[in-house]
Amino acid sequence: MANPLETVEYVHRVWPADPGQLSLIRHQMLSWLEPLGMAPDRNHDVVLAVGEAVENVVQHAYPDGGGDVELTLWTESGALNIEITDHGLWQEPVVPARGAAAALSGRGIRMMQHTVETVLVHYDARGSRVLLRVALPNAQREPVEA
Repeated sequence: MANPLETVEYVHRVWPADPGQLSLIRHQMLSWLEPLGMAPDRNHDVVLAVGEAVENVVQHAYPDGGGDVELTLWTESGALNIEITDHGLWQEPVVPARGAAAALSGRGIRMMQHTVETVLVHYDARGSRVLLRVALPNAQREPVEA
């Protein structure tokens, strides 16, 4: 098997933006991550971050249902990049003023930031994109010039 740091791997898949698809997406993510040689805990962190991004698509982009969520993964320069894309319109979900749902609302992006190295979020009239970047094991770090 080729070293994933020496080759560029690419995957693109589209799912319905439906809560029932979340477990399938998480399962597929694990199978895509396995050949990259990350520790099981690290794989779990990445799947958790992707799951949060997909849940945000379901809640914010398509609150009335319908639409798709696209996942694109690629490796480059010792890192895994994951882009989660929708073509909906960003809408704040209706959340109860009190209770567990209210307490958890709005924490998905912060959780992603704690589980992967980079989280970029962009949304406009065309939809939204979340880019996650994760260092791969044994990555050769380039020295940073001062």
